[in-house]
Amino acid sequence: MRFTDAVEFALASLRKRRLRTLLTASGVMIGIGALVSMISFGKGMQKNVTEAFKASDLFTTLMVMPGGADVPSRDPDRPRRPAETAGRAGAVLDDAAVAEISQIPGVRTAYPDVSFPALIALEGEEEFRLVQVVPAAVAASNAVRVGWGRAYASDDEEGVVVSRSLARRLGTDEPAAAVGKTLRITSVSIDLGELASLDLAGLFSGKGLPVAREAYDFPIVGVTEITAFGGGPSPVQNDVLIPPGTARRIKRLPITSIWDLFRLRDGRLGYSAASVKLGSLRDLEPVKSRVREMGFTTFALADQFDEITKAFYFMDMILAAVGMIAIVVAALGIVNTMVMSILERFREIGVMKAVGAGDGDIRRIFFFESGMIGLLGGAAGCVLGWAVSLVINRVVNFYMARQGMPDIDYFAFPFWIFLGAVGFSLLVSLVSGIYPARRAARVDPVIALRHD
Repeated sequence: MRFTDAVEFALASLRKRRLRTLLTASGVMIGIGALVSMISFGKGMQKNVTEAFKASDLFTTLMVMPGGADVPSRDPDRPRRPAETAGRAGAVLDDAAVAEISQIPGVRTAYPDVSFPALIALEGEEEFRLVQVVPAAVAASNAVRVGWGRAYASDDEEGVVVSRSLARRLGTDEPAAAVGKTLRITSVSIDLGELASLDLAGLFSGKGLPVAREAYDFPIVGVTEITAFGGGPSPVQNDVLIPPGTARRIKRLPITSIWDLFRLRDGRLGYSAASVKLGSLRDLEPVKSRVREMGFTTFALADQFDEITKAFYFMDMILAAVGMIAIVVAALGIVNTMVMSILERFREIGVMKAVGAGDGDIRRIFFFESGMIGLLGGAAGCVLGWAVSLVINRVVNFYMARQGMPDIDYFAFPFWIFLGAVGFSLLVSLVSGIYPARRAARVDPVIALRHD
């Protein structure tokens, strides 16, 4: 029997039993559709997070922290990682150290991570927020996405940039309307000389603390966009950004954590962290080595990217395993359909053997039938998975748009997903057809011809 003859026999048999063929192929379609949707969702999440990190220059950002004993540990029994013990105790991360870091070859810019608590007020609405000091060069970079207005032009400009979420919480639903309004920042300052002389009982009871409140008014020059995948150790992540020169004129707390109090008593008060922007990813290792030689510890997202990728692979495996449940059910459906086909065509198989068809010819016919069911179901499943994912994506984006979030493609469909899905569907259907094909090939033509 020629190859084309076997294909014609298989097609003719499937056409005779159209309803059964359609139902069986529909089971494969649903299974492949679920698998395609699951995998494309995992790939979409990975694509969005990776692109968001690249767009924010996080892969070329290095976080620098005080070394040695200055690095706080949340768990005293947890062994420190090499990155945490690379620095030496006593290295102070002050303006001089930041300036020295900025002169290292490969460093584009370096600035201290400075933020302070404040009461933010806009047209009678108030919120407690952290105000972050960010240089104008960074505010104008990809690290800060100003969607309305502009970033402040210099480090001494009397202007601030606020997030869209803060503007909404302060009563301004339209971000563009917030530009030009006056924002009041009320800060708290403490006399460190008097604070250092207090005992712990007086410190934590709040009695006699040398606290003063100061209010400052600044125009809002820009409003940042809300990013759906902005997480991670981003150096810019607060709701109010202010230029360094302007921040120096604000009386505020010179400490950001309780650890600064211990460094204050030791005369080593400096910044808790600094952000370093690199020229390219190739500069990462040389700059890290030089910074560690200065006695500081470092953290780079690029070093953790392998772990992030492994987490995504693990998520893809879980999603694929869930989709495989439907594939197993579809495979059982193919076996059931093909076995029923043997029982219905028992006499037909006997006639074909009587006129010269061999066992291999019979096996080939049933293999082609199961393969065509898998091929048809796989192709339709790809379309179903794509269509369902498109609907889910639009529904989620519609809901998220009402929360002020931008549109995001939560599903990604690289071409290999479709090719792999169709190929996998064909493979599963052929494996499912092994038992029915072998059973059909073992039919005795004498017994089959006596069958009514």
